[in-house]
Amino acid sequence: MKAARFAYERPADLAGLLDRLADADGTAKLIAGGQSLGPMLNLRLVEPERVIDLTGISELCHARRDGGTLVLGACVTHADIEDGRVPDVTGGAMARVAAAIAYRAVRNRGTIGGSLVHADPAADWVTSLIALGAEVELASKAGRRRLPLDAFVRGALDVALEPGEMLVAVRVPAIPPGTLWGYVKHCAKIGEFAHAIGAVLIDAHAGRGRAVIGAIERAPLLLADARPLFGGRIGLDFAQRFDAAAAEAALRDAGMADAVDRHVHVTVLARAVAQAARTAPERLTAAA
Repeated sequence: MKAARFAYERPADLAGLLDRLADADGTAKLIAGGQSLGPMLNLRLVEPERVIDLTGISELCHARRDGGTLVLGACVTHADIEDGRVPDVTGGAMARVAAAIAYRAVRNRGTIGGSLVHADPAADWVTSLIALGAEVELASKAGRRRLPLDAFVRGALDVALEPGEMLVAVRVPAIPPGTLWGYVKHCAKIGEFAHAIGAVLIDAHAGRGRAVIGAIERAPLLLADARPLFGGRIGLDFAQRFDAAAAEAALRDAGMADAVDRHVHVTVLARAVAQAARTAPERLTAAA
């Protein structure tokens, strides 16, 4: 099947793009890498009157540091992050996530902004960047605003974009020295969307952490205070204190009724915790 007919536009600057988006009155789709929208067009799951190409807008392709925050334009590709063509404030965490996304051909074209706006529950960036405490920057003709990523992703394929608004950048805070990162996903085979994702960000010295469970057919489950997963206390022995029953209870409360699904997701989260613990010696030494 081929896409329905549409008009194609490629504005040269962000102001022109926002003008077109405001005039489109909900009948336009934005395209950058096209790894999600392309198949949807061909299957006629969406039939926009026009498709607006973002790739001619240099502002959306740039990355920079803003103090302790990494600002990634919406059109930065997965491969840009994997290959180190953008600054890194996460001690290699984002590069490791990027390197495991689908296949290299997809990573060469797919963009971080496109992945977040599509908000597939099984997508890597949706879960990992919520765990990292990222924000998104949104723009329209009326101005700009920021939202925490966990507020932006409202559900499966559902984000908090207003009419005429688009995601222009992702803001990722630096991981402080000594903070530990674990990210594990379960796929039936390499390149497939994940069936379960677990991510943890642990500051054992400060006694705090975040945990996110993804690929759950809704917005990722964020535990902004992960202490209940570790018996109420996060210390240097956090991996030994991980409480699988607490994680399963959180999933049950979030609406996951199937016991087998809960078991798979808890197991993947436990592996993410174990992975974070394995990085402890090098991260804690670097922080000393």
